[in-house]
Amino acid sequence: MERQVFTIGHSNQSFEQLLVLLRQNGITAVGDVRSQPYSRRYPQFSREPLEKSLKEAGIAYVFLGRELGARSDDPKNYDNGSVRYERLAKTELFQSGLDRVERGAETHRLALLCAEKEPLNCHRFVLVSRELVRRGVEVRHILEDGRAEPHRETVERMLQMLHLEATDLFRSEEEIVASAYETHGDKIAYVKEDE
Repeated sequence: MERQVFTIGHSNQSFEQLLVLLRQNGITAVGDVRSQPYSRRYPQFSREPLEKSLKEAGIAYVFLGRELGARSDDPKNYDNGSVRYERLAKTELFQSGLDRVERGAETHRLALLCAEKEPLNCHRFVLVSRELVRRGVEVRHILEDGRAEPHRETVERMLQMLHLEATDLFRSEEEIVASAYETHGDKIAYVKEDE
């Protein structure tokens, strides 16, 4: 059986709207990859109420923000206050989080949850999904309309957004995509506030 993981962003919708998208895609477990799973504006998505609501709906919940969140506690993962995803991806903590996701995907239809509606604007695409794909996991991003977009299509949308062609006379497609991930990752990376 092919290993498969979904991602989803809660955005500003109601819990009921999120639940419709999860059920539409057969999700049985949610892995929360937010570093800080709390929201004053959308309290229904704070960790405890979300976990309770999901449990009542028959969907398992696990917090993975410590391992897979975009806000690292390690200063080595930053340059000038901006998180460096390529460094974060190599940490033991992050790799152990990916291991947990893979184990969870063996027994559940798992969706990784973050706040951003659009996967392109979120570390779940630029960091977490990229690394899962490297491990041979099939990743699909649940969009606002309920469609589960294959990761490859999301990568193609990133290339279009950055006005890059997938083919180039001087670089392989792999090099172009890696460069796009880096460029886009720099745009959306978490930046620490001055302390």
